[in-house]
Amino acid sequence: MMTISNSIAAMADEITGWRRDIHRHPETDYDVERTAAMVAGLLRSFGCDEVAEGIGRSGVVGVIRGRPGRRRIGLRADMDALPITEATGAAYASTVPGKMHACGHDGHTAMLLGAAKHLSETRNFDGDVVVIFQPAEEGGGGGRAMVQDGLMERFAVDEVYGMHNMPGLTPGHFAIRPGPFMASSDTFDIEITGRGSHAAKPHEGVDPVVVAAQIVTALQTIASRNVDPLKSAVVSVTAIETGTAYNIIGTTCRMKGTCRALEAGVRDTIESRLTAIAEGTAAAFGATATVRYVRHYPVVVNHAAETAAAAEVARAVAGPAHVDVEAPPIMGAEDFSFMLEARPGAFIFIGNGDSAGLHNPAYDFNDAIIPAGVSYWAKLVEARLAA
Repeated sequence: MMTISNSIAAMADEITGWRRDIHRHPETDYDVERTAAMVAGLLRSFGCDEVAEGIGRSGVVGVIRGRPGRRRIGLRADMDALPITEATGAAYASTVPGKMHACGHDGHTAMLLGAAKHLSETRNFDGDVVVIFQPAEEGGGGGRAMVQDGLMERFAVDEVYGMHNMPGLTPGHFAIRPGPFMASSDTFDIEITGRGSHAAKPHEGVDPVVVAAQIVTALQTIASRNVDPLKSAVVSVTAIETGTAYNIIGTTCRMKGTCRALEAGVRDTIESRLTAIAEGTAAAFGATATVRYVRHYPVVVNHAAETAAAAEVARAVAGPAHVDVEAPPIMGAEDFSFMLEARPGAFIFIGNGDSAGLHNPAYDFNDAIIPAGVSYWAKLVEARLAA
């Protein structure tokens, strides 16, 4: 049985209006000027004690002071959309060609705004709440930018929490686990240099396409033969680019892809083995390989005590039977990981129901889960900042 306060239930339509307004006007990466201005304006209208803009380039932070207390809890939502053309047909569909909220960040932002309004009105906690609205989660590293901009120190955050919707999970249900919860995300580029020749005389050249094919196959041995079978690793070559004609063996071939892991040590193994395999395989065929490996988001690691506290709050909102505290880790990535590296905290999923998947043109955030999400934030603050 879901427990939603009357005051939060009464705000549902208003919060839905904010969500749909944001949905109509999607903004990507750090270019979230309209969304950030809307967030800052609403926070000021709620009576937040402090509102700061431009944190991590375009993030917004609000501070809500409760009764005297020495601790501060941070709550984070992401604001950015994706470069995808919307196909929902919704009345509030994107008005910006080629951009849409295909991951539910519009809903995340609206739910945290609803919590900020509720907490500003009630102030039923000892200490302060820091509401964090982040840009550029979708590959831009906005979480890292905000941390590097002094977010945790400037606002004296003691612990920090994040929430994301999950298609396929029953609406309003929650899923969480301690420890590694979402994977690290890295990319690689490999440029193979061989020796060009006429396609009818392959013996006079060194074919970089053949070398690339051998590297693709060899890279699969990282997960199958270099990483402990009881641990998780993904190495995916997602693009190979070479050649311009039917009868020419080119000189170069370029490959790119992504790597995922749930442990820092596995991440290190993937990087070192990928480089060694690419360079060694190329050398064996008389070619050379230049590898560029870029680390993006680290593993999302939930802290044990904070995860237990978050799970208890989720049970209070959704009921014990509707909270999975041993949810399986997923190989998707999330830059809330940077905040969890800076402060203890936890990341939780809230069910979005039977919707299209994330990053799908037909995806839409389920407005029916708004009261549950706002209630989770409010109860989390009241529980963690109790006298």
